[in-house]
Amino acid sequence: MEGKFTGAMLRILGRLGADATLMAVLLFTSAGTLVWLRGWVLLGVLFGVRIISAVVVYAVNPALLRERSKLPIHRDQPWTDKLLLLGVLGTGFLGLPVIAACDVFRWHLLPRPTPPVAALGLVLFTLGWCIKALALRANAFATAVVRVQHERHHAVVDTGVYKVVRHPFYAADPMVFVGLALWLESYTAALCAIVPIALVMARLTAEERFLRRELPAYDEYARRVRYRLLPGVW
Repeated sequence: MEGKFTGAMLRILGRLGADATLMAVLLFTSAGTLVWLRGWVLLGVLFGVRIISAVVVYAVNPALLRERSKLPIHRDQPWTDKLLLLGVLGTGFLGLPVIAACDVFRWHLLPRPTPPVAALGLVLFTLGWCIKALALRANAFATAVVRVQHERHHAVVDTGVYKVVRHPFYAADPMVFVGLALWLESYTAALCAIVPIALVMARLTAEERFLRRELPAYDEYARRVRYRLLPGVW
């Protein structure tokens, strides 16, 4: 049992390390230099928060983390979800670091955020990843792809952060995207975050239609928890 735990955690940590390495390549290649303190701080926060989150989530939902450590494509996933997921990954998690680095070191399209605003960005970035961890801890079915998980008796989850909004994992994305851009001192990247945020909202809307169709209890849950992303707004 201990060997299985160790092996699974090593695979999960390897995936997190690969994600951080990819972001490092995007950031510093686009910047054209390794001398960028804000870039290194961002990477350190990203890797640290995600490692702590992985340990906390693995304690209650190990199967979920094992699945999320794989490529985010599944044969049972609707093709529309594949396109929207790739769009979010490409424009948000991959595209925004490139835009921010290019803007800071070459483009200079807009004035830089003030230090307090940039610091707020790091807080938002960290808070976003923490909310994602809370969502994964509460929902054992929060895989990276939209599908009915018959093998795990897929059911509606209404505990933890799912009592507040119906899609807390998606609600964290705007914090991550905008926070990243502000911390890296690029209002241009913050404005460009509109694109992946719009794609997240489109994916969420499509997922809701899917869940209402496939999970009979979802309609009743949606009546009890009225808001999708932001309480009192939407």
